[in-house]
Amino acid sequence: MKDITKRARSLGRAALRPWRWYVSQYKGHPWWRRALTAALTTVVAVPLLCVAIQLNFLWLFGKSPSLAEIRNPRTMQASEIYSADGTLLGKFFTQNRSPVSYEEVNPVFWKALVSVEDERFYSHHGVDLQGIAAAAKDAFKGEARGASTITQQLVKNMFRMRTDYSSGLLGRIPGMRMAVTKAKEMILAVELEMTCSKKDILRMYANTVDFGSNAFGIKTAAKTYFNTTPARLKPEEAAVLVGMLKATTTYNPRINPRNALARRNLVLDRMYQHGHLTEAEAEALKQRPIELHFSVENAYDGQALYFRDAVADYIREHCPELDPYSDGLKIYTTLDSRMQRYAEEAVAEQMRTLQKTFDAHWRGLGEPWRDERGNIIPGFIEKIARRSDYYRQLTAKFPEQPDSVDHYMNLPHKVHLFDYDGGHDEIISTMDSIRYMVRFLHTGFVAMEPQTGHVKAWVGDVDFKTWKYDKVRAMRQPGSTFKLFVYATAMKQGLTPSDTRKDGYIEMKVYDKRKQEEVVWRPHNANGNYSNALLPLRSAFSQSVNTIAVTLGQECGIDNVVETARDMGIRSPLEATPSLPLGSSDVNLLELVNAYATVAADGEYTEPVLVTRIEDARGRTVYEARPERRKALPYVSAFYMQKMLEAATADAGATAQSLRAQIYMGPWARTIDMGGKTGTSNNHSDAWFVGVTPALVGGAWVGGEYRSIHFRTGRLGQGSKTALPIFGLFMHKVLSDPAFRKYLLRYQPKQDIPASSYSSTLYLAEPVDSFAADSAGIGAEGLMDEAGAPPGAGEADATLSEEENLLE
Repeated sequence: MKDITKRARSLGRAALRPWRWYVSQYKGHPWWRRALTAALTTVVAVPLLCVAIQLNFLWLFGKSPSLAEIRNPRTMQASEIYSADGTLLGKFFTQNRSPVSYEEVNPVFWKALVSVEDERFYSHHGVDLQGIAAAAKDAFKGEARGASTITQQLVKNMFRMRTDYSSGLLGRIPGMRMAVTKAKEMILAVELEMTCSKKDILRMYANTVDFGSNAFGIKTAAKTYFNTTPARLKPEEAAVLVGMLKATTTYNPRINPRNALARRNLVLDRMYQHGHLTEAEAEALKQRPIELHFSVENAYDGQALYFRDAVADYIREHCPELDPYSDGLKIYTTLDSRMQRYAEEAVAEQMRTLQKTFDAHWRGLGEPWRDERGNIIPGFIEKIARRSDYYRQLTAKFPEQPDSVDHYMNLPHKVHLFDYDGGHDEIISTMDSIRYMVRFLHTGFVAMEPQTGHVKAWVGDVDFKTWKYDKVRAMRQPGSTFKLFVYATAMKQGLTPSDTRKDGYIEMKVYDKRKQEEVVWRPHNANGNYSNALLPLRSAFSQSVNTIAVTLGQECGIDNVVETARDMGIRSPLEATPSLPLGSSDVNLLELVNAYATVAADGEYTEPVLVTRIEDARGRTVYEARPERRKALPYVSAFYMQKMLEAATADAGATAQSLRAQIYMGPWARTIDMGGKTGTSNNHSDAWFVGVTPALVGGAWVGGEYRSIHFRTGRLGQGSKTALPIFGLFMHKVLSDPAFRKYLLRYQPKQDIPASSYSSTLYLAEPVDSFAADSAGIGAEGLMDEAGAPPGAGEADATLSEEENLLE
């Protein structure tokens, strides 16, 4: 033990020997030698300290950015979304920043920046020792000021040293955290100067700095404050922007115009002092007022807002490693901005008219939220109100005080309400605003190319600012549009459109999930009658005869129908019940239109494509669309379904004859093959139409936000009256545009198929030109309207009360 103690003391003395020698260099020596020793000590110690900080020696200093991170700094950048025809649709961003090159900025901005923020920028190497000394001198006088160079500010902005990186064990000592952080910033500034040119540093600084008002970087700032580009900035505008860098709120020209003017003039004086302006120029510019053209760009500026939300989800699914809100991507989509405009116009025209019809239809009859027996649903508005954010805020503020909550929910205040003339302000209560808003009908529309899967137009509802929930992706009962899969299954199993089935009485026992017992189901046609006639399948499909659809479903096998729907593109859960052929399981519009596109593509399924290519911030392609393609239907089956969809628009008694009206596709009836299918769910809650041509397929859904809000009669609420006009108006606009003549196509048969297997004596060879806008299709679908989910079919059928379903 004594030996160990002795050895330890010996080692201690040996360890202290260098320190004793170093101290001896100061004792008994002249002043010049002591000064030389101190200088040499500094020369050796500073590099060692820098290395220790970079290596986080003994965890004393915390982590620092690596050299690779310094050479390739990552900043949050806005991503740009482009249409297929090259139009900028909008941006994704958290911080609205779009980088520019040094040459894309007016040199006057760089001169103003250096004159004010770092006058010795071109002579120092990241740290301005002269500036530090001057700042220390001023601090000693009680006049504190900063001494950070532009390079140091860039390090602080780019690497967020004070938030994203720790300051190690030393940072826990009071007063040491700031010292360690400052030391890191200085070291990184020097490293940045060693690896980047002065121009690169200025460029990175201008692209990363915050100019306030959600304007990050010089490009966004120039547009936000002066509606110009960095290249076109005037000297006085550049001075305003540079002046804001000291304090973006205090010197913001919109919030504090007097402060901004004084600061701008100070910047102009500095530019004069550094020889960038003459005295006369500076004085003349100082006399000018600040002329703002202020407009803050937000994430919802631009076009095709519902589509852009879908694109963000598409990127998350296909490229989970990318962040469209910060990666500075260029996203090239399939959408055509011209077709999008036509779709939005078609939706606006039809929905404005339809809303007037709906309001007149219910005028004087009380509230439109009714159950399946036509009775007003008690507590309907209150249930909606209890789901609102405002109600939750009130209940949190007034717990166990329902009277206070009710008081504020019914307290009139200024509310902006939607209407088809741009909206209006009104003094009403929250409860009354809910009563007003739920009366509006809603819609979704999407169009795509069947061969490529490219989505060309996407309208998620009547107004994105008011209703952000996208109806293209909403789940609703498809009604008779689902019959496509029943008949396609029948064609796969060897039947033809000319084969016949009886339209007659049917009854069967089915299990009712609500009642939890077997019940007798008697499906019937919309008019409640049966013809007891043998009808060709072509006629049964075109007239949307429910009894034959149910019969075919049983004959082909419901599981086989489900399999066909899956193969053709339906991804939503489908309940294999006898009522499935009548559309009792919810689907969304996008997958339904995609499935119909499979028929137009001769049985070839292609998944929907929203994005064709993505480039990263450096212009490298990081994603190219390679959609799934596979054979879903034999060609003959697809051919027969093309003929049956065509029959639904052309045969006597067909439900979609109005598509051939002159206001829709009538003018091109002899130059394009067209088909389609209407659908209307129970109580007319959901109205559908999917239109099919060889090169373009589109579909529309129309209904209330809640299923209990609908027309009272099929004459007004059926798909041919509500949804079909949207597709018809859209196609009329598209085909009238010479740029889209490529869509005027006919199917090209791939093999000889006997006409007797699909033709009908009821086929109308001539286009239907005599339909008027307000009466088209009433007779056809009024005779054989689509019934929605029949009794006994399960959770999605009509036996479920509207009260139970009203908030689904």
